[in-house]
Amino acid sequence: MELKTQIHAENGKQELTITRKFELPVELLFKAYEDADILEQWMNTKVVKLENRKYGSWQFDTSDDKGNIVFTASGVYHEFVPNRKITRTFEMGNAHFDVQLEFLEFESLDEDNSKLTMQIVYRSGALRDQMLKLPFKQGLNMAHNRLQEIVNKLK
Repeated sequence: MELKTQIHAENGKQELTITRKFELPVELLFKAYEDADILEQWMNTKVVKLENRKYGSWQFDTSDDKGNIVFTASGVYHEFVPNRKITRTFEMGNAHFDVQLEFLEFESLDEDNSKLTMQIVYRSGALRDQMLKLPFKQGLNMAHNRLQEIVNKLK
């Protein structure tokens, strides 16, 4: 199965770059990151807080089938420009990973297609490499596939 979400990790660096083209107008792609109902669907998580503004915060909780929280993530928005970019911190509450800084850029390719570029900066190259040993690529690709599928219904 082809992974449409591409991840580039240069050796010796503490960052990685993620790119994905979507068959969605940029406004709908961005909406998938700012609308709590849509986020919950494609990320398969519960949105606890989503303050879409500069210095606003966010929090997501993911539960198992029995309702036990197995994963939490939270952070603060440092920049929130509709249909263009989001700069935020990302921290896992119940994992041993350090906080990371994420730069998301939304680009219109034409009226029906757009591109998401994410640059993620980790505290160290070792932490970045540790993340890449997890099924990170496959999980992100699956989430982006769900995003495309769910938001297609809004067209």
